[in-house]
Amino acid sequence: MKINLSNIKKAKKLLDKSECVAIPTETVYGLAGNAYSDQACKKIYKLKKRPKNNPLIVHYENIKKLKKDCNFNKNFQKIYKKFCPGPITFILDLKKESKISKIVTNKKNSVAVRFPKHAVARNLLKRLKYPLAAPSANLSSKLSAVSSKDVLEDFGNKIKYILEGGKSSIGVESTIIDLRNKPKILRLGGLQISNIKKILNKKIYLKNYPSKISAPGQLKLHYSPGIPIRLNVKKVKDNEAYLLIKKNKKVKKNYFFLSKNGDLKEAAKNLYSMLRMIKKNKYRSIAVKKIPNKGMGAVINDRLIRASKFK
Repeated sequence: MKINLSNIKKAKKLLDKSECVAIPTETVYGLAGNAYSDQACKKIYKLKKRPKNNPLIVHYENIKKLKKDCNFNKNFQKIYKKFCPGPITFILDLKKESKISKIVTNKKNSVAVRFPKHAVARNLLKRLKYPLAAPSANLSSKLSAVSSKDVLEDFGNKIKYILEGGKSSIGVESTIIDLRNKPKILRLGGLQISNIKKILNKKIYLKNYPSKISAPGQLKLHYSPGIPIRLNVKKVKDNEAYLLIKKNKKVKKNYFFLSKNGDLKEAAKNLYSMLRMIKKNKYRSIAVKKIPNKGMGAVINDRLIRASKFK
């Protein structure tokens, strides 16, 4: 994608004034603000209607810029070297002298950090003197945005600016790993656990349904299209949408396919767009055919389980 420098400069100008702008990343679009500014971070929570106890992810250009704010260890350096920039977020200890707003961390002494791969996001971060707090650019508990059109749909003119970056190439949020003690996955996402295991060569614990929220993406109700979802359905009702992982010979008006041939990466990329489309087509509920619980299929299932908590 060709980078439009005047758009990036426009976004920078607003961010420098502690305003919020939507930015593209390879996972989903983010609602970004200066992570060192209480004013900007308050605006993020207000715009998203986000619970105060749900911390934000802070986006950096590189490890050199992160050094000002965080302590890190060998496990972090191994994963960073192999997978960054990319769809992984790290929980790290904050340095006492860090300027990160306490609003970002919910007054904790740790912070979630990420290095986005999207060329537009990287070009913007390169020009800033501060990192960006940027949770997904959607209303809290609702579907994440994978295009500028999605952001506009959710916020209208409440956001000062949407930085265009095309459709997100991964389409689901980053994997979150806590590296402060034993490595723990706190959210399944765009980078598969099996890849991380190969690099660290040690056991990785999965703790993505905790009793207390310690990282973004752990709310019980999340990623919801705003209508009920039934999982692992064999028999669909006449008046509900039927979501399938791959196209089959039977094609009915209420059938929606996440991929042509069952490709789980393609299915994950299309998940949020498809759920939005179903809602726009005025269906009142969604039935989902069983999805293989492996690789990106496990990520899709995680998102659908949380979305199904809608009442």
